[in-house]
Amino acid sequence: METKDMMMTSMLTMDKGENEGERDKAREEVGGEEEGTQQENGRLMLADGLAEKGLKSLNSSSGQQVSNGFTTSTPQSPKEGPGTEASSAGTASGGVTGSSVPLGGLRTLVVQQTSLERPRETWSKKMDFLLSVIGYAVDLGNVWRFPYICYQNGGGAFLLPYLLMAVFGGVPLFYMELALGQFHRSGCISIWKHICPIFKGIGFAICIIALYIAFYYNTIMAWALYYLLSSFRPTLPWTTCTNSWNTANCNRYMSTDHNVSWSNSSTSPAEEFYTRQVLQVHLSPGLHQLGSVSWQLALCLLFIFTIVYFSIWKGVKTSGKVVWVTATFPYLVLLVLLIRGATLPGAWRGVVFYLKPDWEKLLSTTVWIDAAAQIFFSLGPGFGVLLAFASYNPFHNNCYKDALVTSSVNCLTSFLSGFVIFTVLGYMAEMRHQDVGAVAKDAGPSLLFIIYAEAIANMPAATFFSIIFFLMIIMLGLDSTFAGLEGVITAMLDEFPHVLVKRREWFVFGLVCVCYLGALSTLTYGGAFVVKLFEEYATGPAVITVVLLEVIAVSWFYGTNRFCNDIQVMLGFSPGFFWRVCWVAICPCFLLFIIISFLAFPPEVRLFHYQYPPWTTVLGYCIGVSSFICVPAYMVYHLLNAKGTFKQRLLKSITPEPSGEQHRDFIDTNAI
Repeated sequence: METKDMMMTSMLTMDKGENEGERDKAREEVGGEEEGTQQENGRLMLADGLAEKGLKSLNSSSGQQVSNGFTTSTPQSPKEGPGTEASSAGTASGGVTGSSVPLGGLRTLVVQQTSLERPRETWSKKMDFLLSVIGYAVDLGNVWRFPYICYQNGGGAFLLPYLLMAVFGGVPLFYMELALGQFHRSGCISIWKHICPIFKGIGFAICIIALYIAFYYNTIMAWALYYLLSSFRPTLPWTTCTNSWNTANCNRYMSTDHNVSWSNSSTSPAEEFYTRQVLQVHLSPGLHQLGSVSWQLALCLLFIFTIVYFSIWKGVKTSGKVVWVTATFPYLVLLVLLIRGATLPGAWRGVVFYLKPDWEKLLSTTVWIDAAAQIFFSLGPGFGVLLAFASYNPFHNNCYKDALVTSSVNCLTSFLSGFVIFTVLGYMAEMRHQDVGAVAKDAGPSLLFIIYAEAIANMPAATFFSIIFFLMIIMLGLDSTFAGLEGVITAMLDEFPHVLVKRREWFVFGLVCVCYLGALSTLTYGGAFVVKLFEEYATGPAVITVVLLEVIAVSWFYGTNRFCNDIQVMLGFSPGFFWRVCWVAICPCFLLFIIISFLAFPPEVRLFHYQYPPWTTVLGYCIGVSSFICVPAYMVYHLLNAKGTFKQRLLKSITPEPSGEQHRDFIDTNAI
């Protein structure tokens, strides 16, 4: 708007006192010169116009013409659309287009600066983007965490705080990140110079958190791959107690086994397969002595990272095609398992246990804390992924509708997964003649790898259901890994384009190698303890704190009005009062509530029979702080390197730089 005001002022202040003859003469000269110039190189377009007409044209909407006949549009990235052709043409002869308004013998040149950067990659199709976002948001947590938290916190009554936290906290954050990424077309590091430069450390913190997640998250897929490969047998290995890894306490206790008695010391064959064959945790006393690396899991993880590399090495053009399989196949499997589970005896018991409301639990703060944490980690703002994915969208893509659709799909998937899990748990309770609560005592990976695996093994066509189930687990994890690493890759390529853009394949290869080496500690005999430590401490509190700072930077420093104006430029409409209030007040309170609750009620970390000692808590917090420390460290670095007095440095550090990515800069000059 400032450049347009300059043009208007220049036009209106020109000398209007020249006689009509001089004006007519100027028009004739300019008209001939314009025709010749346009035919010669199409670069410098000169035309006639009055100040009133120029003022009217400059205030017109997208697609209108200014007084010289130059067509304007809503601010659009020069890396896509019409601006791309103008950019390539302009660079050949100076990169300038202009117009002239010959009033009083003066010409007003409107110089259009075009970008010399290479065009930014975009999604091949809109569905590539939507499936990538859905695949990122719908992950393993939707399958194992939501059903467990739901029944633990009041069943159907839990849906009320869950939906409230989604509407007032999760979805506004989701929408904000998509809009920021699409408008500024930058990754999570370089975007901050256009928002609030002093907060650039947030981008580096996000990248470190993403690496920590890659260190442990892919190991869970390696476990699933081990199960998948073990499923290609007539008899699944976790159904019998006659294997080399089984102990004397192993009991295959189902309703058909009348000669077997179950005691407190008894273990199921599925539990022993998971703990003694896959993880081999019995060979490690704890985090102080992890043991050696399991070569079977190391090979499984190598295969997982190989798939990841060849899916993302070329960018969103390739990963956007892979997610058509990895994001849709889990829904097909969930539907098959739901139909199968609903036909099992005792399935109704599980559904009742899952949804029976316990309204008194809503009076407990724990329920609201769990609801807030679940919706936050389910939708996944703050990991740099939504910024990266949205930055490859067309500038005028309706990210508002995308945010509503993808977040709704994510929440519905969590709800659907609960039926898939609890119909099978009801069947297990029926077979064991136990209460559903006794069967569903495990949460997290144990729910999938022990209880659900055992239930599948006792179904007809067990091999088939086992294969598709563990394929689903792998694919749920894969597209989340694609997204997490793409967030890091986009951030680094946008921050260091001259070094990395032409070497993307090698950079991705190096990143994947770092992730594999970082994951080796999770492949040891005590690797499951490391996974739990990373999950509880290294990522959760750090990423919530980072998102809190992100919301404060955007809403309070960059300004909600400016942000809403950006959205209006993109979408043609401004966010309503609800969204503004959420971004300014409700979302910061929502995040602060989670952080304070975590600090006030630190989780009691326990895995199997291992109680984490106090020093592991200190270690976990140190890992978490190691990423968050980037934020204050960069603030100090930025202030020390800025020039001027402290007040000038501080003012400059919170002032966003003009973004040449999205808007063509029009410079008004007067020439005789």
